Amino acid sequence: MSDGAARFLIVGLTGGTGSGKSAAARRFEERGIPVVDADRVGHEVIAPGGAAEQAVIAAFGPEILECDTINRLKLGKRVFSDAVALDTLNRIVHPVIYAEMLTRCQMLATAGHRVVVIDAALLAEDGERLPWLDRLALVLSPVEMRIQRLVEGRGFTEQEARARVASQTPPERKIPLADWVIVNDGPLPELHRKVDAIVEELRDAVQRAGTDQM
Repeated sequence: MSDGAARFLIVGLTGGTGSGKSAAARRFEERGIPVVDADRVGHEVIAPGGAAEQAVIAAFGPEILECDTINRLKLGKRVFSDAVALDTLNRIVHPVIYAEMLTRCQMLATAGHRVVVIDAALLAEDGERLPWLDRLALVLSPVEMRIQRLVEGRGFTEQEARARVASQTPPERKIPLADWVIVNDGPLPELHRKVDAIVEELRDAVQRAGTDQM
């Protein structure tokens, strides 16, 4: 995305569930780069009054509701065990989520930022890189490590964790699309060092474009 002489960079951050992508996103924020969280936006668009709420209810029926509100746990159990249902949900919510994320990027650019990170597990899920992404960082972890993190850190059963991992495109297929591959198979400080190196590259890119404001 370009704004006159100043360059505004949109950096995609993706990785399979349990990969440590969220920890990487937090590190970008700690280093001063704003992050737009696709999961958070996704929650908002199916919340009461959200842009995708009624379309999701129409597609999946009242069984996903609790007190007339979409229950995300019920919806998740429905779609993560049924590839057709998951595809239906993605077709409804993804365009809405992407439009909202772009709006937020534009607001950050207007506020004077020159880099933003889009934190989204499903970036490049179809094997293509969105044209408005300037860079893409991919977080990779061994599958069994991802399963363990989901069970220990997020309260999934092992069966639920394996179903969630299996519902996503194997992250390794995204390697050809990535500018950076962050292998997260060690302690947290190691992940931080890898993210910090990317931050420095981004700062250099911004400076070469004629501004040092992040």
